Amino acid sequence: MSADTLATVKPAVELEGITKRFPGVVANHDIRITVQPGTVHAIVGENGAGKSTLMKILYGMQKPDEGTIKVNGTEVSFRTPSDAIAVGIGMVHQHFMLADNFTVLENIVLGAEPTRIGTLDTAAARRRIVELAETHGLRVDPDKLVEGLGVGDRQRVEILKVLYRGARILILDEPTAVLVPQEVEELFQNLRELKAEGLTVIFISHKLDEVLDIADAITVIRRGTTVASVNPSEVTARQLAELMVGSELPTPETRESTVTDVVTLKVAELTMPGEGERLLLDDVSFDIHQGEILGIAGVEGNGQSELIEAIMGIRPAQGRIELAGQDISTWSTLRRRESGIGYIPEDRHRQGLLLEASLWENRVLGHQTRKPARSGIWVNRRASKADTERIVRDYDVRTPGVDTLALALSGGNQQKLIVGREMSGEPAFLIAAHPTRGVDVGAQAAIWDHLRNARAAGLAVLLISADLDELIGLSDTIQVIYRGRLVAALDPSDITPERLGGYMTGAIAGTEET
Repeated sequence: MSADTLATVKPAVELEGITKRFPGVVANHDIRITVQPGTVHAIVGENGAGKSTLMKILYGMQKPDEGTIKVNGTEVSFRTPSDAIAVGIGMVHQHFMLADNFTVLENIVLGAEPTRIGTLDTAAARRRIVELAETHGLRVDPDKLVEGLGVGDRQRVEILKVLYRGARILILDEPTAVLVPQEVEELFQNLRELKAEGLTVIFISHKLDEVLDIADAITVIRRGTTVASVNPSEVTARQLAELMVGSELPTPETRESTVTDVVTLKVAELTMPGEGERLLLDDVSFDIHQGEILGIAGVEGNGQSELIEAIMGIRPAQGRIELAGQDISTWSTLRRRESGIGYIPEDRHRQGLLLEASLWENRVLGHQTRKPARSGIWVNRRASKADTERIVRDYDVRTPGVDTLALALSGGNQQKLIVGREMSGEPAFLIAAHPTRGVDVGAQAAIWDHLRNARAAGLAVLLISADLDELIGLSDTIQVIYRGRLVAALDPSDITPERLGGYMTGAIAGTEET
């Protein structure tokens, strides 16, 4: 868009002096952002910088205490997301909001159903969805159940949901968090199609290389206020990181080997039946040694969740699981936890936290039978709070205090609390599922350091991550899981993210490469 054109076209979004206060914290202070129409505008910042609060204000989920919002030159005031939708703003959340037991069509029209003579006009809905999908390059099958879709397809459904409601301004919150490189490129192509159609995209991400690839403009937020607006062609990822957190961009690379001959976890012939003849896990076997990080690479939905649940005793499976030489296949989840298994779950909201509980109570969660939580038959509040304060310090959890409810924290700070909790108590074996999902570059580096230090001290780690640079950089060995089977064992020093993505999607036939 030329300078002359910009001078005559009104901005798609103008945020002027946006301030939002909560008890004990100012989440946003005098935020100023101008988003031009038909562009991808990225907003980056460390955890707790105020990005989520700002987007909730723009989407009508919260009201600012001060400041104004203009959409296409007109000042607006939102009471609910419905008000934002009415002026053409749609939001795709980091955690997808889809009903697995509904079809793609049913999910898209839910709450905005076209009717004919008092009944759902399925034909009209299908025509509209197909038209949107073809226009914007978002390929989906309207009649397929969502539970059968991969992550990339689910994301396309979420985007179609907001387009179906007439959105011309899309807010995408961490849209690449769970995508492999091929899916990221497909998403970016979709975004370029949307931009070509005149739509505007506000892109929230921690992945700075991707921001530089897709964005037309970047706004940096630090400590609740805007600190810079930059042109992607004039800044590097390292410079962006310094603007965000005042430090260099970290790398996850682990050079020296600490792997011993002692097997900490042994999984043998693990099989889990699904519906019909389909197996969710199919003869999965591997060993993890003291001082070893074994990375599991796979597109979500290929058996990673089932593998974790089998090892944790959450879900029954056939086969044998040994911890430090003991058969734990029939043990309860609690007994496995008490025997030294730490667990960073893949979904912090569903599996990792009680959002309505305080931080110190969440510190106790899953560790309630051991110190510092246990004092006889009672919970030791004083010791639990003191240890939570230690985690807050060591893992830089941004919070007014340990009595704060978990729901009041940003997603990244929630994640840091969980990582700190599960790394406490000197576990023998750790399941780390997406340990740095949704955290900023500074926190990411700290979590990597904690994992590397624990590995050097003898911790055995099963690492599952959608961040392929993280997987390659931290792992001693990488196993690829595809349709419930381990199909390739790869040397991290001899694999690229693009080639690893090929194994994960089945584009490259599985072979042994270690």
